[in-house]
Amino acid sequence: MARAVARCRPQVVAAYPISPQTHIVEGLSDLVRTGALERCDFMLVESEFGAMSACIGASAAGVRSYTATASQGILFMAEALFNASGLGLPIVMTVANRAIGAPINIWNDHSDAMAMRDSGWIQLFAASNQEAVDLHVQAFAIAEQLSLPVMVCMDGFVLTHAVEEVEVPDQPDVDAFLPSFVPRQVLDPADPVSIGAMVGPEAFAEVKYLMHATHLRALDEVPRVAADFAERFGRGGPGLVSPYRTEDADVVVVALGSVLGSLREVVDELRHSGTRVGVLGITCFRPWPTEAVRAALVGASRVIVVERAFAVGAGSIVGQSTRLAVAGTSTRVYDVVAGLGGRPVTRASLRGLVDDVLADRIDADRLHFLDLHTAVVEAELARAGPD
Repeated sequence: MARAVARCRPQVVAAYPISPQTHIVEGLSDLVRTGALERCDFMLVESEFGAMSACIGASAAGVRSYTATASQGILFMAEALFNASGLGLPIVMTVANRAIGAPINIWNDHSDAMAMRDSGWIQLFAASNQEAVDLHVQAFAIAEQLSLPVMVCMDGFVLTHAVEEVEVPDQPDVDAFLPSFVPRQVLDPADPVSIGAMVGPEAFAEVKYLMHATHLRALDEVPRVAADFAERFGRGGPGLVSPYRTEDADVVVVALGSVLGSLREVVDELRHSGTRVGVLGITCFRPWPTEAVRAALVGASRVIVVERAFAVGAGSIVGQSTRLAVAGTSTRVYDVVAGLGGRPVTRASLRGLVDDVLADRIDADRLHFLDLHTAVVEAELARAGPD
């Protein structure tokens, strides 16, 4: 990831350590120290809030900026995240997805990125390390074309600490794909302006409307950049969504992140036994690609949404968005939470989930937790009493 980001020639990298992203910015530190990444200021800051604030200042001053974070770190920079998107600053940030405490947990789920889903950042989710490498290069192009910040989300430990062979694009190819940063707005002492100043009720709604309209433009820009990337580098870019064997599927499983690899293997096994099932990977979660999801799910009678986060007291997050895409159809949507806090999501469990849905052993109107230790939670609920 460090080498891929370095190929994009960031001019400011703001770093604060938090597992499991620390070794990405450490790698960038080494590249700056050795001169392999030239003309880049590596800023070791005092907090995640400081990291995003440094990126805001650098981006507003007209330089390509990058940082990385995870879990409590992204919560600590929440105020600055909204400022970055509200100012329309094309910052790129890696989110090494990790659970949020309490209790303390350093392993993977998507609670951190989902907590910031309405912060105004484009959110791209990688299914593999190769996809993460490629999405970082695309993220800078998308961010700078739209003047919007972009998160590249990759599963903590599952991907960030995996060792596998990936192809990092060569520098000349990245230079040809990603031109030098030309800021849409810049703070210049020779031509002073104010950005982010006070806006009253007479204009605030219009500002937010324009933010929303710019985000919707990403639904065209993300697939365009993915197609350009695929043409130049010879690897298919996922674009907004990544369908797998969905064309004639009666059952489609919707998911984000690294679980897609296991799901594709399960689909192949079930197809071999005659079950018409497919997988729809969501690469772009924000903005939500309603039409692309709807097109991929047309014809499916059942959709199983497997997600590594949920809204406490409300239920599914990705599932509710999926329902928007299939509104007006007879498709039934099943909300399934899996892999919280790093719990393994096995092929056996996923296959059993599909079997349970097909056999009507799961209620489509209730939130289902995969591999939940029901005896433990029932005992605790009983101990707590009816009140």
